[in-house]
Amino acid sequence: MKKINMNSFIQEVIANKQRIAIPIMTHPGIELNGNTVRQAVTNGEVHFEAIRTLNQRYPLAAATVIMDLTVEAEAFGATIAFHENEVPAVTGRLLNNEAEIETLQVPGLEQGRVGEYLKANRLAAEHITNKPVLGGCIGPYSLAGRLYDMSEIMMLIYITPEAANLLLRKCTDFLLAYCSALKETGIAGVVIAEPAAGLLSNEDCQQYSSIYIKEIVDALQDEHFSIILHNCGNTGHCTPAMVYTGAAGYHFGNKIDMKVAMQDVPADALGMGNIDPVGIFKQGTPEQMKAEVLQLLKDMEPYPNFVLSSGCDTPPEVPEGNIDAFFNALNQYNEGR
Repeated sequence: MKKINMNSFIQEVIANKQRIAIPIMTHPGIELNGNTVRQAVTNGEVHFEAIRTLNQRYPLAAATVIMDLTVEAEAFGATIAFHENEVPAVTGRLLNNEAEIETLQVPGLEQGRVGEYLKANRLAAEHITNKPVLGGCIGPYSLAGRLYDMSEIMMLIYITPEAANLLLRKCTDFLLAYCSALKETGIAGVVIAEPAAGLLSNEDCQQYSSIYIKEIVDALQDEHFSIILHNCGNTGHCTPAMVYTGAAGYHFGNKIDMKVAMQDVPADALGMGNIDPVGIFKQGTPEQMKAEVLQLLKDMEPYPNFVLSSGCDTPPEVPEGNIDAFFNALNQYNEGR
């Protein structure tokens, strides 16, 4: 399997006057294939077929997998609620006190649905060879919050930071192993989703999230494997902490002003975002989509390292007309370049 040189890919994106689009988008492919969300998140082949269908239908500059933030928590033993056509959700708390953090075992990659996600990534890498395939996983702080409860983990980092760091250590050890296995499937990179870290100050984001993500970046990122850090909770206050990780790209949510965000993104790294996945992709009109995309592209003209994307994973039941309008607006803009 020939690997894509991601350093060259990023350099070409920056040098090219034509803008590209990499929306985080898999659910429309599930629906086009007549499958349910539950089928896709539990069966690697169904998941892959959704990725392949979207890759064939739309001019994506890279293919992406589902942003499922329950896979890793399930591997640790968390209870997951599945619905036919909604994204899975963690229910309850796996860990209730510091003693349970002490005894928590880092799971192997054979637990839960990890194997099915590795299968989806492997199939995508084998069958989509003309562009990058980007896998996905949760970030360490967001994973810790799903295991210990999101409000409680925020209290823990202030009351007992040693316990919080022990939990984050265990989360990072698992994520490093998982991302290593994802890399071995042949994909070109991974989007690490760390939305909960956006609830922290820049200093705390760096201390309880970025230093751990940097470990993963330092261990795995190379010319054939890029890490993109996603934080849709960031409203602009913790972009410096994100950049501290040294990731090859930074993906922002719709709550942030991209004009402000891009000022902190290094010129040789990609800045990606941030069309509202719910308010515009799902609930907007094609006319609204066109206006939003064209305005964002105009705002981003000073930044050659910008990549058009959704602000987060697009949800189920996004109208096809809105997706078409997204790409049509991009084409219209590029024709004027």
